[in-house]
Amino acid sequence: MTTLPIRIAPSILAADFAKLGEEVRNVTEAGADWIHLDVMDGHFVPNISFGPDVIKSLRSYTDATFDCHLMISPADPYLEAFAKAGCDRITVHAEAGPHLHRSLQTIRHLGKKVGVTLNPATPLSAVENVLDDVDLILIMSVNPGFGGQKFIPAMVDKIAAAKSLIGDRPIELEVDGGVTVDTAPAVAKGGGNVLVAGSAIFKGGSAEAYRQAISALRNAAEGAR
Repeated sequence: MTTLPIRIAPSILAADFAKLGEEVRNVTEAGADWIHLDVMDGHFVPNISFGPDVIKSLRSYTDATFDCHLMISPADPYLEAFAKAGCDRITVHAEAGPHLHRSLQTIRHLGKKVGVTLNPATPLSAVENVLDDVDLILIMSVNPGFGGQKFIPAMVDKIAAAKSLIGDRPIELEVDGGVTVDTAPAVAKGGGNVLVAGSAIFKGGSAEAYRQAISALRNAAEGAR
C-alpha cells in the first residue's frame, strides 16, 4: 500500500474568530501542513460557520494548502465560489446530494483536488464507485456540526477498512473529529495520514502553544506507524 506523509491540518473552527487571519498565519508558521476549513450551513449540520468570502479574506495570510470541507447541502451551486475563494482541496459529503460523481467531476473541472467525506454511520460502500475520481477520502470520527467532540472508537476499524479499499492509489486518508495526542496513534496505525485537529491545537491560544501541539500530534502519529 502507498504510504503518504503525515499531515497536520488544524481546523480554524476552533480558532479565535476575532483575529482569524493572524491565527491562520500563526498556526502555519507553527508547522501546520494544511489549513482545514469547516464550512457549515445550519441545514446539513446543526451549526453555521463561514463562507467563501471569509476564506478569500484569509488567503493572503498563508501559502499553505486550504483544505475545504463542505458540510453543506446542496453543495454543487457553491463549488465554483469556494474554488474562486482560494481553496486548494474541496471535499463534499457523500450524503449531501444525489449525484456524487457529478459533484466530484465539477470540483475536478474547477482545477481543484477532489475529496469525499463519510459521516460515521455511512458505510464505505458509498465511495467504492468513485475511488478513481478522488484525491482524498475524509472519515468523520464524530458526527459533524460541532467542535470538541470525543472520537468515536468504532471509526478505528473504518479507517483501516478505508485504507485497505484505497490500496495502492495515491489517495490521502483524512480523519476529522476528536483527534488528539491520545487518539492520533490509532488513526495513523489504521492508515490515516491527514489529521484534522481543532481544539487540540488552538486551545493553547499562542503561536508557541500551537507549535508544541502540532509537534506532539505529528510525533504521536508518526510513532505509531
